[in-house]
Amino acid sequence: MTEDVYIEAELFSILKSVPDPEIPVLSIIDLGVVRSAYLKGENVFVEITPTYSGCPAMDVIGDDIKTELKKHGYIPKVKLILSPAWTTDWMTDEGKQALRDYGIAPPMDATSDKEALLGNKRVISCPQCESKNTRLVSQFGSTACKAMFKCEDCEETFDYFKCLT
Repeated sequence: MTEDVYIEAELFSILKSVPDPEIPVLSIIDLGVVRSAYLKGENVFVEITPTYSGCPAMDVIGDDIKTELKKHGYIPKVKLILSPAWTTDWMTDEGKQALRDYGIAPPMDATSDKEALLGNKRVISCPQCESKNTRLVSQFGSTACKAMFKCEDCEETFDYFKCLT
């Protein structure tokens, strides 16, 4: 995560236990949507940034944060912030590995991403067999933030989490 993220240690493990509703192997911490979390008395203030402006999961994430914090005796206040815009650079390395283990190719750098999504280069590794002999099937996968690829070696289709920077 970037240096401007501020999460009090007491809250980190609680927020780390809140899964992303669309990709449950990722916590909201690993996804990088939590920008800050701090205590003021019994109140906990949490700022979250959507992965993209129309992300339908943000209401669920906000509700899940409130539910989890209430279980620990806190009074939660969740605020959605849009600037700066979320970037895949905010995902943790642990989160990217969790995606790979789950069968979703994690985001690459912006240049490689563009080459892959335009069909110019085969740089996306299959999360099943690690072959780069993959091809774009659709610009959109199971959600708008993913594209659908197929491995020509193992013949599996898989999502690729698009790079946003």
